[in-house]
Amino acid sequence: MPRYQPKYSRYLIILIVISTAIRMFIAATIELGNDEVYYRLYALYPDLSHFDHPPMVGLIIQLFSLNLLLHSAFFLRLGAIVIGAFNIYLIYRIGKTIKNERTGFYAAFLYVVSIYASIISGTFILPDTPQGLFWILSIYLMLYMLPNEPSEKNVRYLFPLLGLTLGLGILSKYTTVFLWLGIFLYFVFYRRDWLKNKYVYLALIITFISMLPILIWNIRYDFVSFAFQGGRISEGSLQFHPEFFARELLGEIFYNNPVNYLLIVIAVVSVISEKLLVRISCIRLIVLMTIPLIVTMLLVSFFRSTLPHWSAPAYTTLLLLAAGWLDQQKSSGAQKFWLTLSAVVFFIIIILGYAQIKYGLILQSDREEYTRLGSDDPSLDMYGFKQVGSAFRELVEKDRAQGVMPEDAVLVGDNWFPLANYDYYAASPVGMKVYGLGELDHIHKYAWINREHGGFKKGMSAYYITDSRYYHPPGMLFKAAFESVEPADTIQIIRGGHIVKRAFVFRLKNLEQVPEDPLSFKK
Repeated sequence: MPRYQPKYSRYLIILIVISTAIRMFIAATIELGNDEVYYRLYALYPDLSHFDHPPMVGLIIQLFSLNLLLHSAFFLRLGAIVIGAFNIYLIYRIGKTIKNERTGFYAAFLYVVSIYASIISGTFILPDTPQGLFWILSIYLMLYMLPNEPSEKNVRYLFPLLGLTLGLGILSKYTTVFLWLGIFLYFVFYRRDWLKNKYVYLALIITFISMLPILIWNIRYDFVSFAFQGGRISEGSLQFHPEFFARELLGEIFYNNPVNYLLIVIAVVSVISEKLLVRISCIRLIVLMTIPLIVTMLLVSFFRSTLPHWSAPAYTTLLLLAAGWLDQQKSSGAQKFWLTLSAVVFFIIIILGYAQIKYGLILQSDREEYTRLGSDDPSLDMYGFKQVGSAFRELVEKDRAQGVMPEDAVLVGDNWFPLANYDYYAASPVGMKVYGLGELDHIHKYAWINREHGGFKKGMSAYYITDSRYYHPPGMLFKAAFESVEPADTIQIIRGGHIVKRAFVFRLKNLEQVPEDPLSFKK
């Protein structure tokens, strides 16, 4: 083992402190996004698994918010902040394992300036947050153990531990299964002697046992989650969509930082040309654990709409090869150039993104249709909900005082977003229950929440909120169910002195027709 160099440990501490401070500031000052308020429901209504994803993200929110006792945006995201800091250290340790401490520090630095690693999964609370932790832990164990001999004593406890981290990763997000695929590809192509080791199969059993909550829940609900996730990949015709592929590729480049992406490409080319000075066993493992996921998502994107963060953990792993390539550059000036450029691009992106969300640098046209204002501005997905919540509270209090609406009126919506946003920012502060009204593919977790609340009952009255970002007026679904549907208020959302979005509140009175339970297939 090379002798420890204190300067890199100091640099690492500084890196972790700066990154954590930045992420804490963002977490405390930016409103929760559509996905984050939705995953809060996993913590509020815990279960063995859920319609969209396994349960781990909800458990992380429960743990770090003290079971939602601390329910501000910062504490809902605290798990991401802490896990993100620990992941920086883990990446450093992995880089040190595969080459040296400088490689470890470079890997940690590139991780910090990755938009996906630092912001998307390291600041915002998503299933990617716990997946990132268990993915990196699994990578660490594999790179530490698999290049060695299967007869070594530490295999007895490390491989079962690997089975557990992989199982917990799958409990976070299904795509973690690609790591098991990478392991078996490595065994088949390079180390078939490992296939004779009983601890490999013990690890596989431990992973399967870890997945039992997902399997039990899906059996209970006719495999509805597997069907939903599979449908996102396989449903529909095989019609060629080059625009989907272009969006996926550009998204991958942006999410992982364009400079990081370029360094990864350079490192992979160096691997192909056999010029990358990293242990060949480690290179083989990293390639087999990452390329299948990346290629799969790119191929699927030719025919189906995909999301760039699905393959992002693979790119995070490939940062190790990029760090190894940087380390072997003879010129320290070249190394500093790439690191500085990557950091500059990262800070430009997050500063501009933060400024757009908070202040609206790019102003919208005043000529936008009244009910569509802000529909082309994705930054509004994380802005304005507090304003709506404040105005909604005043409306509800006035309606209750004047007897316009009953005390037990609920909030309803026909799609999980922005219903989850208004659940957190509008209904929850006034102690109002929230129901989803519509098909399972639209309301998702709310189908189970409806049951938790006792279901719809005749005579119920409700509020409905839609906004100009995703304007959807109460249509036949609501008008057929309630005796009357009437507009209650229009809330103007101000940013930077301009009206940037409008929220429209409706009163739905006296439920006459109880809607069918989307889970009626499972009594």
